[in-house]
Amino acid sequence: MALADPAGCAKGGEDTNPFPDIIELNVGGQVYITRHPTLVSVPGSLLWEMFTQKNVRSLARDSKGRFFVDRDGFLFRYILDYMRDQQLVLPEHFPERSRLQREAEYFMLPELVKLLAPKLSKQNSLGEDACQSDPEELSPGTEAARSLSSAAAVLPSAMSGGPGGACAAGAEGRRAGFITIGYRGSYTLGRDSQTDAKFRRVARIMVCGKTSLAKEVFGDTLNESRDPDRPPERYTSRYYLKFTFLEQAFDKLADAGFHMVACNSTGTCAFAHEQTDDRIWTSYTEYVFYRE
Repeated sequence: MALADPAGCAKGGEDTNPFPDIIELNVGGQVYITRHPTLVSVPGSLLWEMFTQKNVRSLARDSKGRFFVDRDGFLFRYILDYMRDQQLVLPEHFPERSRLQREAEYFMLPELVKLLAPKLSKQNSLGEDACQSDPEELSPGTEAARSLSSAAAVLPSAMSGGPGGACAAGAEGRRAGFITIGYRGSYTLGRDSQTDAKFRRVARIMVCGKTSLAKEVFGDTLNESRDPDRPPERYTSRYYLKFTFLEQAFDKLADAGFHMVACNSTGTCAFAHEQTDDRIWTSYTEYVFYRE
């Protein structure tokens, strides 16, 4: 009778890790692929607790079997970078520092929380280190604060009957500029033009223009995942909106004082099926808005 291989028995006894070496994660809709040692590199962290347990079935998964974490998918890239070598490296213009600190607290990474916390200088004020990745940015909140500051500066003139008054205060806090809205749309028209058609379908509304203006107008409805690190004063053509109603975009632009100054469109037509007369019309349209 052949004896069992002692080395094989030892190897089988040691290999009790239920997780594969390569792990796929779905974090808030963003997919990440990393190694298991990376996820457990910080003992005591939330990821360490998740991926050192023996009951794999207790972890949530998406429809494709990836481990699911219901957090900010964009900011998780910096969490994962920190897990790799315990160092914090942020882009030069990074407006999400406070939100990343909140994510670090959720994932139970105290050292990362300390690195992200604002530092106090000897004068008991915020030091420069804390602001290196927090440049001045025109988010909706800061824009409102600037408008109030501008109004306060003009208020004495308005109260004394000076020219301009409240109108000058309202215009003071707004910057001039262009914003272009673009979309690809389609609709199907049947054989009889009087029959109901499948009306305009908008897959995505693109936003082009200066980053600060786009964020001021659209706020949280602006999806920045394709161009996340764009500085406030730079231009981008990669933003798009989280909704697909053109009229909603127009309302937001009108509320911010923008007016449409130009538009253009191109269209094509094709038959939906060879055996029918149904036609699919597709188009690309751009609307140009300007604020003085």
